[in-house]
Amino acid sequence: MNVLNLVSNADAQFYEEQTRVLERRGVSCDTVTPPGNHLAREEVQDRTPTDYLRFVPRVIRESFDDYDLVHANYGLTAPMALAQIRHPVVLSLWGSDLMGEYGWLSKACAPYCDAVIVMSDEMARELGEPCHVIPHGIDTEKFAPRPTEEARAEVGWSDETRHVLFPYPPSDEVKDLPRAERVVERANRRIDAPVELQVVYGVPHEKVATYMNAADALLLTSEREGSPNSVKEAMSCNLPVVATDVGDVRERLDGVSPSRVGESDDELVDGLVDVLEAPRRSDGREAVDEVSLDRMGERIRAVYASVV
Repeated sequence: MNVLNLVSNADAQFYEEQTRVLERRGVSCDTVTPPGNHLAREEVQDRTPTDYLRFVPRVIRESFDDYDLVHANYGLTAPMALAQIRHPVVLSLWGSDLMGEYGWLSKACAPYCDAVIVMSDEMARELGEPCHVIPHGIDTEKFAPRPTEEARAEVGWSDETRHVLFPYPPSDEVKDLPRAERVVERANRRIDAPVELQVVYGVPHEKVATYMNAADALLLTSEREGSPNSVKEAMSCNLPVVATDVGDVRERLDGVSPSRVGESDDELVDGLVDVLEAPRRSDGREAVDEVSLDRMGERIRAVYASVV
């Protein structure tokens, strides 16, 4: 099976893993991206609507090659996928492309696609169209439990401190770092040992697993999510999670102990205090089989087969 992938950010870790696991299952994945940059960085200009318009002729040209289908990864690439009429279109929505500013565009395009994939039941309800719920998979071999002391020595963290991991860029307003800082500050006043918020970003993906094994808890304070990989990766490392009720977080953490899902700051603080007063690992790894990379690859390939 030959697939033409349209994607706004080909460097996204979960997209790279998706193509890798599909290729292991006999799917040839070619990737094209719109001109411009998917994120504004200092002097680099963010992608504009004109860049996406310029992308249409290229997609149409590429579609004349020997493909079985076009997979639009992220809602902003859906109009380009639909502009070609030779092949079936599968649309994957990642979260912000449905729940954010351009959700209207994803909703407008979805009925014209041959299949739509979303990351969570919450996204399926928001879309309001028939779709497949397939969370992004995680590499359970890379994200596996390790001795905490060993991981802390590797990253240089003190054994005398409670470490709360926030593995997101501070500039990402949706992740809400100020809220995470408030929650940790309040928890710190209720814990005998010092509590430190560890903001970790821009490190190699495999290194994130080391930080997860070194931490006492993962804190997610996002305003919205689809199916956050960080939560599933933490579960795979048996790292307790304290999180806002976004995306499929409540579903993923159902029955996982210790972990907590909360709506208010008070609930998040209580959950964090519970974990940090007597630090221990969770049993999250027992619940991640459903979201492994292999399971994701099987399900996406089945969607491909259904439209071809």
